[in-house]
Amino acid sequence: MTHADTTSKIVEGVYLGERYDLGSFYSRFFEPYSDRIRLRSPKDIDDPEAIRFALTWYPAADAFAPYPNLKLACSIAAGVDSIVGCPSLPPDAYVTRVQDDNQADLMAGFAAWHVIWHHRNMGFYLKNQAQGIWKHQNFDVAPSPRNFTVGLLGYGLMGKAMGRAIAAMGFPVVAAVRDAPEGEDTPGVRFEAGDGAVMRTAAQSQALINVLPLTPATKGILNAGLFAAMPRGARLIQLGRGEHLVDADLDAALSSGQIGGASLDVFHTEPLPSDHPWWSDERILITPHQASDSSRRLMAEQVVQAACDVAAGRKPRNTVDRTKGY
Repeated sequence: MTHADTTSKIVEGVYLGERYDLGSFYSRFFEPYSDRIRLRSPKDIDDPEAIRFALTWYPAADAFAPYPNLKLACSIAAGVDSIVGCPSLPPDAYVTRVQDDNQADLMAGFAAWHVIWHHRNMGFYLKNQAQGIWKHQNFDVAPSPRNFTVGLLGYGLMGKAMGRAIAAMGFPVVAAVRDAPEGEDTPGVRFEAGDGAVMRTAAQSQALINVLPLTPATKGILNAGLFAAMPRGARLIQLGRGEHLVDADLDAALSSGQIGGASLDVFHTEPLPSDHPWWSDERILITPHQASDSSRRLMAEQVVQAACDVAAGRKPRNTVDRTKGY
């Protein structure tokens, strides 16, 4: 077999990311697949026409333009909003995302922890611990999970895992969905479907968890109107995208007491600037966009399969609907 015969079977790809050096993070996980694909940085591409796919995350606006034969853009994670919104993405290219059950379980555990944090007001104990104070919280009625409804905005792989975990702890769970899922029978989880489902879910939620995909329809969905619909003193757990939240509306809802506290894992600007007032706000618990992460080995495996599928004329399994954004 000649060298040309060997290289002709390798699918050529490129790393495209404006925020991170994707090659430094991920190249070693693709080394076992060097007989099937080759991924390189744009500066190392000598024949742009040979590129068939990209591993990408927050690509620059013109990132895809140099590659006229690109047919696939693979996200490094579950989110694809920065990719489908890229103006240079070819209209006929497939977009795939990582589907990782382990990542969903990590996200579910993270969300469940925050539900407990807010339900039991755990910040009270940390504040007293810092001062060496032994003090009980006084409750007129002992807090019961049964009286603390948790709402879910987003009921895909992540949302379903959250629903199972949180309902298993005794919290009633209500999820907003486009259409009530057929055959879905998770004890303790019920649905609000169709028009107005988000607002009806918010109106019932002592804690509201957002894991929606970012689309034009969901941008700014966590706003003053939604906060006003929630029970007074309810809590927000924001795990979706920073652009889902209207920051000023959250500030106003916290100041009025309409929202009693918030957990924020994602932000418009990341890292969150060190002088941002949220850092010192006792009502807000901040984490650095680390609710969960997919396995890099699994990501690489799925990207390689998708690239080989496209090279063989097949639609990849993890393809998203670009018109919906997920």
